[in-house]
Amino acid sequence: MTHDPRPFGRLLTAMVTPFAPDGALDVEGAARLATYLVDEQLNDALVISGTTGESPTTTDAEKERLLRAVVDAVGDRARVIAGVGTNNTAHTIELAQSAEKAGAHGLLVVTPYYNKPPQEGVARHFLSVAEASGLPVVVYDIPHRTGTPIATETMVRIAEHPRVVAVKDAKGDLTASSWVLARTDLAYYSGDDATTLPLLAIGGVGVVGTSTHFTGRIAKEMIEAYERGDNAAALAAHRRAMPLFTGIFRVPGTMLVKAGLSAQGLPAGPVRPPLVEASGAELDQLRQDAAAAGISI
Repeated sequence: MTHDPRPFGRLLTAMVTPFAPDGALDVEGAARLATYLVDEQLNDALVISGTTGESPTTTDAEKERLLRAVVDAVGDRARVIAGVGTNNTAHTIELAQSAEKAGAHGLLVVTPYYNKPPQEGVARHFLSVAEASGLPVVVYDIPHRTGTPIATETMVRIAEHPRVVAVKDAKGDLTASSWVLARTDLAYYSGDDATTLPLLAIGGVGVVGTSTHFTGRIAKEMIEAYERGDNAAALAAHRRAMPLFTGIFRVPGTMLVKAGLSAQGLPAGPVRPPLVEASGAELDQLRQDAAAAGISI
């Protein structure tokens, strides 16, 4: 089936979930941060309740409140994708149906983690979720977190479902991605900021970023330069952003994004255990990485 080649635009950020000082969900802060990411960092879409959004430590009710707040804030000018992936197919379906009712424009569904299903189980998981709602699905392939890569043949199989439209590709295997891109019309978004440009070169369309809380404008410039055929400008933007594209992952990205946003006076708040607050030294290193990219934190 032929899909929109860029169903969620080019630049997406996996948004952190702001919490109040006591650790409660900061719904107003989430709306303000979403507005900043769309209006100031030029995001075409936001992913809510991904790993960066601390989805393992937010309740289903919190996920729904967060999603509704973000849709209300920016849903008229950006796409809002709900992270609904778990390692329980039935629970993922419940979250998908809840997200659809709350106004999401799409679903991010990660490979079931920890229980390491065989490829048949992986395929059935994604197809069951795609069948359970009317929303388009972004398949999240990140084997270094989940323990299970999505095989090329499995990806081609699930791409036959009309609502499986895109991939957040954090596999780190451009050869496998090339084969899927040659055999399907899936839209490939880099799930690793630093590989966005290489993925564009083999047919990718953009990025679901973490550093893009800060590097959104540079990343957008890079993607647009590549699309208009100005490879030199795209490469220059890629190299400029590399210190933050990579530095944001010195520790779990959520920790550094929240520290950096707080330093900028933007809504973020604390992280929830088992994550811990970034140390002073880690924030100093983030500031150095940002400065190398021409960004002030």
